Parts: sequence; C-alpha cells; structure tokens
Amino acid sequence: MKTVVLATRNKGKIAEFDALLKDFGLEVKGLDEFPEIGDIPEPGETFLENAIIKAQTVANLTGLVAVADDSGLEVDALNGAPGVYSARYSGEDATPEKNNIKLLGALEGVEEERRTARFVCVMVAATPDNIRIQSRGEWDGRIAFELSGDQGFGYDPLFFDPELGCVAAKMTRETKNSRSHRGKALRSLMAQWPDFQKKISK
Repeated sequence: MKTVVLATRNKGKIAEFDALLKDFGLEVKGLDEFPEIGDIPEPGETFLENAIIKAQTVANLTGLVAVADDSGLEVDALNGAPGVYSARYSGEDATPEKNNIKLLGALEGVEEERRTARFVCVMVAATPDNIRIQSRGEWDGRIAFELSGDQGFGYDPLFFDPELGCVAAKMTRETKNSRSHRGKALRSLMAQWPDFQKKISK
C-alpha cells in the first residue's frame, strides 16, 4: 500500500499531508486526480461522522485506501461555532476571506481573554472493505483582533498560538505541522498504521 487518496481538493491541505506522510513512504493523491468523483456531501453533525462518510466514499469509489479529515474551528465565546460548518461559515458562496470577516464581526467587542478557541481535526483511514481507524487532534489558541500573515489557509490569519506568540499564518509549514490539530491527528493515525496494514493484508 504505497498510494493513499486524500479525500480533498484543498491544495493547502494536500501539501500538509504530503509533507507529513513522506516519512512513511506513502504517496498522497488528492481528489483532483480523480475528476470522476464529484462533491461528497457532508451531512454529519460531528467531525467524526463527516470524516467517515468522506473516507469510506472515496475508498469505495477508488478501490484504494482513503484518508479523510473533518476539521474546524471551535470558538468558546460563540458556543463552539463555527464547528462543523467552519468551511461554509459565511454561507453558500463562502470563501476563507468571507469566513474570517464574519468571525471577526461575531467577536466584535469580545475581550482578549474570552477569545479562546481551538482547531479540531478528526481523521479516518478506510479501505474499500470497511476496515477503518480514526484519530483526533486539537490545537488550543485564541482569535486575534485582525488578520495577519500569508502562510497556511482558512482561519490561519486569525488563529493566535499564545506559546509561540504568533498566528498560524506566520508559521513555517514545519512549525505548523509540529503544533497543529491536523499534525497531531495524523501522528496518532500513523501510530495505528502498522496494525492497520496487518488487518488489510489479512
């Protein structure tokens, strides 16, 4: 098993996964290499439900092992929003820019100590015959008062890591991978990978 299909077309996410999976001798392909697979609905009410739906659908359609993550931002002052709706927070025609503007508007007047938040990532690897493993990672921080930085994607220009003293969009990819929810979830998934491979080979 050398090829793993990542259930996303997000180039930023594919690049992050590719960097993280190289150590395991795995080649990552994104959904852009499988144009016959259209948009996959994400009707789940939790990150785990959506990750399972995406991973299993892609594994079934490609005949390959698929890895999917569902991730998002939970802001305490907004009762956990945007949560599973992070990518489409600003509506049907959502973009990262619109999402960030809406988030800043929702937190207008909220003082620094109450702007605590976390990125959450739930990751699932699935085979066409329904063998699955799953993991979860979290990254604690808070929401900044203004956008800054030009690295990363999504809410990275607003997500401030107090330990490092900067937003995610100002971190190198290596630094971000060492801290991020996605990096933690993937390392947890990879810890299970040897046993996963044994189950598959049976």
